[in-house]
Amino acid sequence: MTKKSPLSNTLAFLICIAIPLSIGFLGSMFTMESVKTWYTTINKPSFNPPNWIFAPVWTTLYVLMGVASFRVWKRRKTMEWFHWAVIIYLVQLIFNLMWSYIFFGLHQVGFALIEIVLLLVLILVNAFIFYRFDKLAGWLFLPYFLWVSFATYLTYSIFILN
Repeated sequence: MTKKSPLSNTLAFLICIAIPLSIGFLGSMFTMESVKTWYTTINKPSFNPPNWIFAPVWTTLYVLMGVASFRVWKRRKTMEWFHWAVIIYLVQLIFNLMWSYIFFGLHQVGFALIEIVLLLVLILVNAFIFYRFDKLAGWLFLPYFLWVSFATYLTYSIFILN
């Protein structure tokens, strides 16, 4: 068995980081304009964080997802069901992106609430699958799960208030 070169591992690592960051960037396309317009007009709960906090938190979470996916990718030959890990990872990333579109793009808070609950389930499934490959990869999803849990409660509160 030939060992991977450090350059190929570095490239794979960068790709693994770039994938979730790209999803986040796409999601921000739906968010940026709406945060300045529609979002300012709706009722929000008192615990709604300031807008500036979202970019650094999400960037950190996307990087953690990328690190987790790289750790799983490195172990891809040791698990016969690696393709399921990839599928669930991509599906939860799509759901992550779709929440931004539904909430900020379409302004459909109720539909966004349903979607984010499904996203939470997908995050848990993703974390458990990654954990089976690499314990740290699974645990790296904990901050993401906690933040999206908060975002779910925030979405619910906005739905109730509007």
